[in-house]
Amino acid sequence: MLANNDHFYGNLLVNNMPLGELFIKEELFMDVPDDWHVVITDIKNSTLAVLEGGSQNVNLIATGSIISVLNIALKAHITVPFFFGGDGATFLVPSSIINTIMSALLLYKDNTMTNFEMELRTGTVPVKQVYEQGYKLRITKFCMSEAFSIPIVLGNGLSFAEKLIKGNEIALNYAAQLGEVDLTGMQCRWDAIAPPQNSHEVLSLLVVAAHEGGQADVFRKVMCYIDEIYGDPKKRQPISVAKLRLKTTFDRIETELRVRMGNVRFFELMQTWFVNLYGFIYFRTEKGKHYLTKLVEMSDTLVIDGKINTVITGTSAQRRQLQDALNKLENERELYYGFHVSRESVMSCYVRDWDDGHIHFVDGAEGGYTKAAKLIKAKLNK
Repeated sequence: MLANNDHFYGNLLVNNMPLGELFIKEELFMDVPDDWHVVITDIKNSTLAVLEGGSQNVNLIATGSIISVLNIALKAHITVPFFFGGDGATFLVPSSIINTIMSALLLYKDNTMTNFEMELRTGTVPVKQVYEQGYKLRITKFCMSEAFSIPIVLGNGLSFAEKLIKGNEIALNYAAQLGEVDLTGMQCRWDAIAPPQNSHEVLSLLVVAAHEGGQADVFRKVMCYIDEIYGDPKKRQPISVAKLRLKTTFDRIETELRVRMGNVRFFELMQTWFVNLYGFIYFRTEKGKHYLTKLVEMSDTLVIDGKINTVITGTSAQRRQLQDALNKLENERELYYGFHVSRESVMSCYVRDWDDGHIHFVDGAEGGYTKAAKLIKAKLNK
């Protein structure tokens, strides 16, 4: 028997309007139910791992944590909001599945340490505790494309929960599940992706409002600047069909399999390699071309979880123009921002089916989000 609040997020209406306009319509944002939970995964020392060349592993591990949670929610017929952060992820989940989710993530944490020698911090904080500490957690849905919508969160509730979990100030009363983590649908088959034609760089951008109460207005200004300088979301989309290239090297395929399965057996490696070879043929068929078009539409390039996280493409002149606008807002103490510029983006995928059941997680190459977050931390610690 499902609790009444289990379908809270699934029942939210999807808003199809300019994002800048949505931010200032307070009546379209709803308080997350206080019997829900914030769940966070985060790779400890991810900045160091990225600097040492491990950005691909960092992204894959973060992606795996999302897929493990989404597969549990799918089996329970519950839709949960999630937020990809490059080196981890954040979720909002109802009480009915929190035990199952945490048990799976703790096993995934153990597997990550065994297979990659990386510590995946994993924790949960009740939404009720977030509210008791005076933080807000308001959510709505935004239409990114005909087939893809994303959650938008205002308030610093998720940031508060993240600080608790990273500070090891919470105790977990969960045990790792037995067996295997369900990572069905995890695919990371694409090489690093060059920007589309007429774009020269990929910008990974993070923006934090200086004050919780000013988030809506600050985010509206920032997104309006991005629209004015870079054009609409299609024009600044870093993923294009023309630049997609399937991975063919065994070491890249092996990394994906290690995330999914742990020890890689020769049979599984060869099987996955042959599936990739089939992809070269499939993506030339009408169904394959349709999938690639949908892939671009369903690429997760904008995450708003109490801060703006976005990956966009354009020219260095456009980026400098945006920096000028953000510097002005930063000097006026309205926000803090961090960014990283790369020549490529990277993408990992969750494919439940080849029609509309797929999501693609995008980051700038060389750990774009992680390096942008490092710049913000430096500013906040001054």
